[in-house]
Amino acid sequence: MPFRLLKFGLSRNYPEPRMFRSPERLRDSYDVVIIGGGAHGLAAAYYLATEHGIRDVAVLERRYIGHGGTGRNTAIIRSNYLTEEGARFYEFSVDLYRDLARRLDYNLFYSQRGHFTLAHSAAALRTQRWRAAVNRHLGIDSEVVGREFIARTIPEIDLDCGGHQPPIEGALYHPPGAIARHDAVAWAYARGADRAGAEIHQQTAVTGIEVAGGKVAGVHTDRGFIATGKVLSAVAGWTPQVTRMVGLRTPLVVHPLQALVTEPFKPWLDAIVVSASLHTYISQSARGELVAGASLDPYELTAMRSTLEFAEGLAGHMLDLFPCLADVRVLRQWGGLADMTPDFSPIMGTTHVGGFYLDAGWGTWGFKASPASGYTMAHTVAKETDHPLIEAFNLSRFHRFDLVGEKGAASVGH
Repeated sequence: MPFRLLKFGLSRNYPEPRMFRSPERLRDSYDVVIIGGGAHGLAAAYYLATEHGIRDVAVLERRYIGHGGTGRNTAIIRSNYLTEEGARFYEFSVDLYRDLARRLDYNLFYSQRGHFTLAHSAAALRTQRWRAAVNRHLGIDSEVVGREFIARTIPEIDLDCGGHQPPIEGALYHPPGAIARHDAVAWAYARGADRAGAEIHQQTAVTGIEVAGGKVAGVHTDRGFIATGKVLSAVAGWTPQVTRMVGLRTPLVVHPLQALVTEPFKPWLDAIVVSASLHTYISQSARGELVAGASLDPYELTAMRSTLEFAEGLAGHMLDLFPCLADVRVLRQWGGLADMTPDFSPIMGTTHVGGFYLDAGWGTWGFKASPASGYTMAHTVAKETDHPLIEAFNLSRFHRFDLVGEKGAASVGH
């Protein structure tokens, strides 16, 4: 253990300040209340204060910050989406991520790795060519590569999958693909929001939302009532519970999503590897652990538990791709919630309830959107109109039957 860390731990007077304040009480009113202390909610609070001068903000989290999807994902960042609306939005998010550590003055362990979406058939390869064409048209670095390039870049991979699965025909290669430490993103945004004047209240559950005359009037919590004219819901898998409080219907369905991490060992996998056919995605963290996940569990359930069936199935597919992992041990596994929409795109922006704003429907791709979501939702709340980048994601698209079909780029949890 480093001497400096030991000295810090044994000190009676800690030289470092807390990451953020823990206010003893809720005030009677705030200009804006944000429900959800994940990366999206904390980022929105940060950008409300720093970009729009709105500092009278309370972030309410019923557990602790990052308890939900922010702390239960595989931390992959990319922008190689299929639709123009999705690709532009996520490219903006990648741009924000690149400078985020400097802006927030916090090491996020952001690491550009290159993202491979493997194709195991001619049909899958056609889809990757389609995605590459859309990406290049929008100025996003993305291309289709063959088996030789994959083998040269990832020499440990078995392109024939041991004969147990269809062989790899090629891949969509996205050089800007990156990973970051998800907890650090939440902590950094929390500290930034706190320093800018927002209040973060953990262990504070929202029990109801007061609506009068079609507009938000306040929020009921287990610590008392808060008067406010603006409420932003950013609670991912718990969105249906919140929208029921204001009488709002959405097409969201919630599925469990599981992942695991192996014991750490010497870094060898520099790229991010995703197989839509095997419903598997793998990367190696800065600590040397392999982080891997699979597709959604095939049932609707609001529960964050993990199963033996998942671990066995994912381990088998990991070995199809990387036989060298046969003796590697699983360190831990976990589950999260994925709030899915019919078109595999988020629901963002204003609603027909005055002063109620929705940031939901992130399914398996919410972490990579955290900076862009916070930035655009802060604009939307401050200006009371949707940011141009999220106009296509408004809830009203389902009434207009104007969907943003992103399934081809987001059908695997990654």
